[in-house]
Amino acid sequence: MAAVVEKIGAVKLKPRRLPPYQSLVRSIIYQQLSGKAAGTIFDRFKGLFDGHEFPPAELLMRTEIDVLRAAGLSRAKAAYVKEVAAKSLLGEIPTLEECDSLPDEEILERLTTIKGVGRWTVQMLLIFNLGKPDVLPVHDLGVRRGFQVAYRKRKLPDPLHLEKIGKRWSPHRTTASLLLWRMADFGKEDE
Repeated sequence: MAAVVEKIGAVKLKPRRLPPYQSLVRSIIYQQLSGKAAGTIFDRFKGLFDGHEFPPAELLMRTEIDVLRAAGLSRAKAAYVKEVAAKSLLGEIPTLEECDSLPDEEILERLTTIKGVGRWTVQMLLIFNLGKPDVLPVHDLGVRRGFQVAYRKRKLPDPLHLEKIGKRWSPHRTTASLLLWRMADFGKEDE
């Protein structure tokens, strides 16, 4: 990893520190989309709720799926964000302060019980919203691609192999993830 840092420089993470409800909704909208496409849909989604920078859970719950689809969400994603809103109203999504005191695995276990919220979605919350220092999303294509580029491998690493190697980077696996994402971008420039 020292060679990666030498090539691309240091990386710094500034966590968003949004309420977890908001972060989960945002991550669901961003799932499996390019950043640009997801950003456009996310802006359209927020634009549906005049007078609100982000829709309160009660308002999102009352919004029809077809209205959400008109903003660009798939039927499944529209249902998932409504499910997150419902769980938020039931108090099943921990607050930002609660997340700060919970172990990462407990946050993963609690939030992945919500339909549409998988391990990757929670890992994005842990990294980009909470700023947790030791998260390595081994199933993330960008992280895997960055490893492939950094270590000059012919094939993408298997997630289990990457997890094993990643243990060496603990307790700084979030920094390793950020570096690998940047390396994936370098790999695109070399193509």
